[in-house]
Amino acid sequence: MKKVFLIGDSIRKGYDKYVKLALADTADVRYPEENCRFAQYVLRNFGDWLKRAEFDGEPDLIHFNVGLWDCLEQYGEGMLTPPDFYAAFMERICARIRRLCPTAKVIFATSTPVNEAGFNDPGQFVRYNRNIEAFNAIAVEAALRHGFEINDLYGLLKDKPLSFHSDATHFYTKAATEAITNQTVAHICRALDITAAELDYDALFGEEKNVLGI
Repeated sequence: MKKVFLIGDSIRKGYDKYVKLALADTADVRYPEENCRFAQYVLRNFGDWLKRAEFDGEPDLIHFNVGLWDCLEQYGEGMLTPPDFYAAFMERICARIRRLCPTAKVIFATSTPVNEAGFNDPGQFVRYNRNIEAFNAIAVEAALRHGFEINDLYGLLKDKPLSFHSDATHFYTKAATEAITNQTVAHICRALDITAAELDYDALFGEEKNVLGI
């Protein structure tokens, strides 16, 4: 059975359990319980998360995302992580992953778009899609330089209706979760030459429940 390690912020926390279900017969899917937050946090903690996952040997595949926290703006002070810092951290994250898991296949997932109008107090807490796009471009450049594959979740969701959003930032609705999980599973299956089960999202979410409760 293949070994798959998922790393990421609340984007990942919306699909990780479904990827695990879909690959239950062909891959051992593990991930940190915590939100993996911003780039410097990922750089600091990746090795610890890998140890705690307790794989027998290194994982066959690592799928990760980071960046949505980094481009968060608060109190008009600019983004949490300046773009040049983010570029440096992404380079180090990619190198760290390759150092600790030299034979693993690696997939980087782009950060998903936000509903900018949904932020109630943009003076205190806001994200802008132009910044997400810029940070995605920085991350993709680093990932490709290290030979990683790209799972473009931003491209998947950028033209979807507002009904796909569960709030200003997240896509925990049934329709969005199905789309994200299916695309992520497809990338993993192609990379590892494995198959996945087809999930019944109506049953998983429940007939009266359209939004994932996390």
